[in-house]
Amino acid sequence: MPTPAPLSALAPTPQHIAIIMDGNGRWAKLRGRPRTFGHAEGVEALRRTVEAAGELGVRYLTVFGFSTENWRRPAEEISALFDLLRLYVARDLERLAGEGVRVRVIGERAGLQSDIAEIIERAETRTKQNDKLNLTIAFNYGGQDEIARAARRIAEDVAAGKLAPNEVNTQLVERYLDTVELPAPDLVIRTSGEARLSNFMLWQAAYAELVFTDILWPDFGREALHQAIVEYQRRERRFGGHGAEPA
Repeated sequence: MPTPAPLSALAPTPQHIAIIMDGNGRWAKLRGRPRTFGHAEGVEALRRTVEAAGELGVRYLTVFGFSTENWRRPAEEISALFDLLRLYVARDLERLAGEGVRVRVIGERAGLQSDIAEIIERAETRTKQNDKLNLTIAFNYGGQDEIARAARRIAEDVAAGKLAPNEVNTQLVERYLDTVELPAPDLVIRTSGEARLSNFMLWQAAYAELVFTDILWPDFGREALHQAIVEYQRRERRFGGHGAEPA
Protein backbone atom coordinates (compact mmCIF):
# COMPACT_ATOMS: atom_id res chain seq x y z
CA MET A 1 0.00 0.00 0.00
CA PRO A 2 1.45 3.44 -0.93
CA THR A 3 2.23 5.84 1.88
CA PRO A 4 -1.01 7.73 2.65
CA ALA A 5 -1.19 11.51 2.46
CA PRO A 6 -0.66 13.29 5.78
CA LEU A 7 -3.68 14.24 7.84
CA SER A 8 -4.70 17.86 7.49
CA ALA A 9 -4.11 20.10 10.49
CA LEU A 10 -6.83 22.40 9.16
CA ALA A 11 -9.59 19.81 8.77
CA PRO A 12 -11.17 17.98 11.71
CA THR A 13 -10.38 14.38 12.51
CA PRO A 14 -13.58 12.32 12.75
CA GLN A 15 -14.33 11.88 16.43
CA HIS A 16 -16.50 8.80 15.89
CA ILE A 17 -15.59 6.16 13.31
CA ALA A 18 -17.76 3.10 12.76
CA ILE A 19 -16.43 0.11 10.84
CA ILE A 20 -18.16 -2.80 9.13
CA MET A 21 -15.43 -5.43 9.40
CA ASP A 22 -16.06 -7.46 6.23
CA GLY A 23 -14.02 -9.94 4.23
CA ASN A 24 -12.70 -12.43 6.76
CA GLY A 25 -14.13 -15.41 4.88
CA ARG A 26 -12.87 -14.28 1.49
CA TRP A 27 -9.43 -13.55 2.95
CA ALA A 28 -9.25 -17.11 4.29
CA LYS A 29 -10.56 -18.64 1.05
CA LEU A 30 -7.83 -16.90 -0.96
CA ARG A 31 -5.33 -18.72 1.26
CA GLY A 32 -7.06 -22.06 1.15
CA ARG A 33 -8.02 -21.88 4.81
CA PRO A 34 -11.38 -22.21 6.61
CA ARG A 35 -13.51 -19.14 7.34
CA THR A 36 -12.75 -19.48 11.05
CA PHE A 37 -9.08 -18.79 10.26
CA GLY A 38 -10.12 -15.52 8.63
CA HIS A 39 -12.14 -14.53 11.69
CA ALA A 40 -9.13 -15.18 13.94
CA GLU A 41 -6.98 -12.94 11.75
CA GLY A 42 -9.77 -10.39 11.88
CA VAL A 43 -9.25 -10.14 15.64
CA GLU A 44 -5.63 -9.18 14.99
CA ALA A 45 -6.84 -6.48 12.60
CA LEU A 46 -9.15 -5.19 15.32
CA ARG A 47 -6.23 -4.94 17.74
CA ARG A 48 -4.22 -2.92 15.19
CA THR A 49 -7.15 -0.67 14.41
CA VAL A 50 -8.01 0.08 18.04
CA GLU A 51 -4.39 1.07 18.68
CA ALA A 52 -4.26 3.19 15.52
CA ALA A 53 -7.53 4.96 16.33
CA GLY A 54 -6.10 6.17 19.63
CA GLU A 55 -2.89 7.32 17.95
CA LEU A 56 -4.79 9.23 15.25
CA GLY A 57 -6.95 11.17 17.70
CA VAL A 58 -10.22 9.28 17.29
CA ARG A 59 -12.36 9.37 20.45
CA TYR A 60 -15.04 6.82 19.53
CA LEU A 61 -14.60 3.61 17.53
CA THR A 62 -17.56 1.31 16.87
CA VAL A 63 -17.11 -2.03 15.12
CA PHE A 64 -19.69 -4.48 13.76
CA GLY A 65 -18.78 -7.80 15.37
CA PHE A 66 -21.83 -10.06 15.03
CA SER A 67 -25.13 -9.13 13.40
CA THR A 68 -28.62 -10.43 14.08
CA GLU A 69 -28.46 -11.89 10.55
CA ASN A 70 -25.30 -13.87 11.35
CA TRP A 71 -27.44 -16.46 13.14
CA ARG A 72 -28.16 -17.84 9.66
CA ARG A 73 -24.55 -18.97 9.30
CA PRO A 74 -23.43 -22.55 10.02
CA ALA A 75 -23.42 -23.44 13.72
CA GLU A 76 -19.68 -24.14 13.64
CA GLU A 77 -18.91 -20.63 12.37
CA ILE A 78 -21.23 -19.00 14.92
CA SER A 79 -19.51 -20.95 17.69
CA ALA A 80 -16.13 -19.78 16.41
CA LEU A 81 -17.25 -16.14 16.40
CA PHE A 82 -18.40 -16.45 20.00
CA ASP A 83 -15.10 -18.09 20.92
CA LEU A 84 -13.24 -15.14 19.42
CA LEU A 85 -15.17 -12.70 21.61
CA ARG A 86 -14.23 -14.81 24.63
CA LEU A 87 -10.60 -14.88 23.51
CA TYR A 88 -10.43 -11.17 22.72
CA VAL A 89 -11.74 -10.18 26.15
CA ALA A 90 -9.55 -12.74 27.94
CA ARG A 91 -6.38 -11.57 26.18
CA ASP A 92 -6.99 -7.85 25.79
CA LEU A 93 -9.31 -6.61 28.52
CA GLU A 94 -6.62 -5.71 31.04
CA ARG A 95 -4.47 -4.08 28.37
CA LEU A 96 -7.41 -2.03 27.10
CA ALA A 97 -8.30 -1.02 30.65
CA GLY A 98 -4.72 0.03 31.33
CA GLU A 99 -4.58 2.11 28.15
CA GLY A 100 -7.70 4.09 29.04
CA VAL A 101 -10.09 2.38 26.62
CA ARG A 102 -13.73 2.15 27.61
CA VAL A 103 -15.51 -0.89 26.21
CA ARG A 104 -19.24 -0.96 25.47
CA VAL A 105 -21.27 -3.66 23.76
CA ILE A 106 -24.50 -2.79 21.95
CA GLY A 107 -27.12 -5.16 20.60
CA GLU A 108 -29.76 -7.55 21.85
CA ARG A 109 -28.54 -9.44 24.91
CA ALA A 110 -31.64 -11.53 25.53
CA GLY A 111 -30.95 -15.13 24.56
CA LEU A 112 -27.14 -14.89 24.57
CA GLN A 113 -25.24 -17.65 26.30
CA SER A 114 -24.80 -16.87 29.99
CA ASP A 115 -21.01 -16.78 29.83
CA ILE A 116 -21.11 -14.35 26.88
CA ALA A 117 -23.45 -12.07 28.85
CA GLU A 118 -21.05 -12.26 31.80
CA ILE A 119 -18.06 -11.44 29.57
CA ILE A 120 -19.87 -8.38 28.22
CA GLU A 121 -20.79 -7.22 31.73
CA ARG A 122 -17.22 -7.76 32.96
CA ALA A 123 -15.69 -5.79 30.09
CA GLU A 124 -18.07 -2.87 30.55
CA THR A 125 -17.68 -2.77 34.33
CA ARG A 126 -13.89 -3.06 34.24
CA THR A 127 -13.49 -0.13 31.84
CA LYS A 128 -16.42 2.16 32.67
CA GLN A 129 -14.19 4.85 34.23
CA ASN A 130 -11.97 5.16 31.12
CA ASP A 131 -12.35 7.94 28.56
CA LYS A 132 -9.25 8.03 26.33
CA LEU A 133 -10.89 5.93 23.60
CA ASN A 134 -14.45 4.59 23.55
CA LEU A 135 -14.57 1.17 21.88
CA THR A 136 -18.07 -0.06 21.12
CA ILE A 137 -18.64 -3.59 19.82
CA ALA A 138 -21.94 -4.19 18.04
CA PHE A 139 -22.67 -7.81 18.94
CA ASN A 140 -25.94 -9.58 18.10
CA TYR A 141 -26.85 -6.21 16.66
CA GLY A 142 -29.03 -5.07 13.78
CA GLY A 143 -30.06 -1.50 13.02
CA GLN A 144 -33.67 -2.38 12.26
CA ASP A 145 -33.91 -4.50 15.41
CA GLU A 146 -32.46 -1.65 17.47
CA ILE A 147 -35.04 0.82 16.14
CA ALA A 148 -37.86 -1.66 16.69
CA ARG A 149 -36.75 -2.27 20.29
CA ALA A 150 -36.58 1.49 20.88
CA ALA A 151 -40.06 1.96 19.40
CA ARG A 152 -41.43 -0.80 21.62
CA ARG A 153 -40.02 0.81 24.76
CA ILE A 154 -41.38 4.21 23.73
CA ALA A 155 -44.82 2.66 23.12
CA GLU A 156 -44.70 1.01 26.55
CA ASP A 157 -43.84 4.32 28.21
CA VAL A 158 -46.64 6.11 26.35
CA ALA A 159 -49.08 3.38 27.40
CA ALA A 160 -47.89 3.68 31.01
CA GLY A 161 -48.42 7.44 31.01
CA LYS A 162 -44.71 8.21 31.30
CA LEU A 163 -44.69 9.93 27.91
CA ALA A 164 -47.25 11.88 25.88
CA PRO A 165 -47.43 11.03 22.16
CA ASN A 166 -46.54 14.61 21.23
CA GLU A 167 -43.25 14.26 23.13
CA VAL A 168 -41.98 11.68 20.65
CA ASN A 169 -39.44 13.30 18.35
CA THR A 170 -36.01 12.44 16.95
CA GLN A 171 -34.19 13.56 20.09
CA LEU A 172 -36.38 11.37 22.26
CA VAL A 173 -35.96 8.34 20.00
CA GLU A 174 -32.19 8.67 20.29
CA ARG A 175 -32.48 8.33 24.07
CA TYR A 176 -34.00 4.88 23.57
CA LEU A 177 -31.33 3.59 21.16
CA ASP A 178 -28.43 1.36 22.20
CA THR A 179 -26.06 4.24 21.38
CA VAL A 180 -27.60 6.74 23.81
CA GLU A 181 -24.16 7.49 25.31
CA LEU A 182 -22.43 7.92 21.94
CA PRO A 183 -22.30 10.74 19.40
CA ALA A 184 -23.42 9.94 15.87
CA PRO A 185 -20.63 8.50 13.70
CA ASP A 186 -18.82 11.01 11.51
CA LEU A 187 -17.39 8.31 9.27
CA VAL A 188 -18.53 4.77 8.43
CA ILE A 189 -15.96 2.50 6.79
CA ARG A 190 -16.74 -0.81 5.12
CA THR A 191 -13.99 -3.14 4.02
CA SER A 192 -13.91 -5.84 1.29
CA GLY A 193 -15.34 -3.81 -1.60
CA GLU A 194 -19.00 -4.10 -0.65
CA ALA A 195 -20.89 -0.80 -0.81
CA ARG A 196 -23.81 -1.08 1.60
CA LEU A 197 -24.54 -0.59 5.31
CA SER A 198 -25.97 -4.09 5.85
CA ASN A 199 -28.29 -3.03 8.67
CA PHE A 200 -25.55 -1.25 10.65
CA MET A 201 -26.31 1.94 12.58
CA LEU A 202 -29.14 2.89 10.22
CA TRP A 203 -30.43 5.72 12.41
CA GLN A 204 -27.06 6.98 13.60
CA ALA A 205 -25.38 7.05 10.18
CA ALA A 206 -27.96 9.39 8.62
CA TYR A 207 -25.33 12.08 8.00
CA ALA A 208 -22.12 10.03 8.25
CA GLU A 209 -19.56 10.12 5.50
CA LEU A 210 -19.20 6.66 3.91
CA VAL A 211 -15.89 5.19 2.77
CA PHE A 212 -15.78 1.82 1.01
CA THR A 213 -12.42 0.11 0.57
CA ASP A 214 -11.43 -3.05 -1.30
CA ILE A 215 -9.13 -4.07 1.56
CA LEU A 216 -10.27 -7.28 3.23
CA TRP A 217 -10.66 -6.83 6.97
CA PRO A 218 -7.72 -9.05 8.08
CA ASP A 219 -5.42 -6.76 6.07
CA PHE A 220 -6.81 -3.56 7.62
CA GLY A 221 -4.69 -1.51 10.00
CA ARG A 222 -3.16 1.87 10.69
CA GLU A 223 -2.40 2.86 7.09
CA ALA A 224 -5.88 1.95 5.86
CA LEU A 225 -7.51 3.83 8.75
CA HIS A 226 -5.27 6.82 8.09
CA GLN A 227 -6.23 6.82 4.40
CA ALA A 228 -9.95 6.69 5.24
CA ILE A 229 -9.53 9.71 7.51
CA VAL A 230 -7.69 11.57 4.73
CA GLU A 231 -10.64 10.87 2.44
CA TYR A 232 -13.03 12.11 5.14
CA GLN A 233 -11.04 15.35 5.52
CA ARG A 234 -11.36 16.04 1.79
CA ARG A 235 -15.13 16.16 1.99
CA GLU A 236 -17.43 19.03 2.92
CA ARG A 237 -20.16 17.99 5.32
CA ARG A 238 -23.44 19.89 4.75
CA PHE A 239 -25.98 18.01 6.91
CA GLY A 240 -28.73 18.89 4.43
CA GLY A 241 -27.86 22.60 4.49
CA HIS A 242 -24.78 24.67 3.71
CA GLY A 243 -22.19 22.99 5.89
CA ALA A 244 -23.50 23.80 9.35
CA GLU A 245 -23.63 21.11 12.02
CA PRO A 246 -27.13 19.76 12.66
CA ALA A 247 -28.91 21.35 15.61
